[in-house]
Amino acid sequence: MTKQYLVIGAGRFGSSVATTLYELGHNVMVVDIDPSLVQEISESVTHAVQADATSEAALSSLGIKDFDVIVVAIGHEIQSSIMTCILLIEMGARFVVARAQTELHGKVLSKIGVNRVVFPERDMGQKLAHSLSAFNIVDLIELSSNSNVVEVSAPEEMVGRSLKELNLRARFGINVIALRSIDGKTNISPGAEDRIKKGDLIVAVGDNKALKKMGWI
Repeated sequence: MTKQYLVIGAGRFGSSVATTLYELGHNVMVVDIDPSLVQEISESVTHAVQADATSEAALSSLGIKDFDVIVVAIGHEIQSSIMTCILLIEMGARFVVARAQTELHGKVLSKIGVNRVVFPERDMGQKLAHSLSAFNIVDLIELSSNSNVVEVSAPEEMVGRSLKELNLRARFGINVIALRSIDGKTNISPGAEDRIKKGDLIVAVGDNKALKKMGWI
């Protein structure tokens, strides 16, 4: 189902969110005060508009209530970010997602009524740190504060053994949801008798305590 998105701020984070949403088939309007950034992204979204998002008149002219989700992706200007969010909420925005620079910034955004606060730099930093600290992690997706999906290179001690033998679910509460072989073939929902081969990538989901025990985060 096509949704209407407004992305305020066309820096690296905002433009990435906007262009991805547009590629997924949604209607996306981008607003930025910098005309060069507006020009740069105009071909990659539905509409791109130069405007000052801290101006009540400018925001009113956009028809704030028409958007399903508004993403405030303003970067280092914390005061502008907060002012924009206050105006959006006062205007009756349906759902506001805002980027926070610091924990304090995030707390303020939550206090004024922002529906979802994101910390792209912190979250990417944590993801990178996890992947660097465990040499066999290929990828990590945070499902919640307590659980993750990880893609790991099969440890040597698991090679040649079946999922039934390893019994990861009963022993650790970890579910193997896919196996990817060295030739790129993916076995979705592998069965108990499927064996792990040398070079396989294991895609598994579990809570953080269990994944830490395995050395997978």
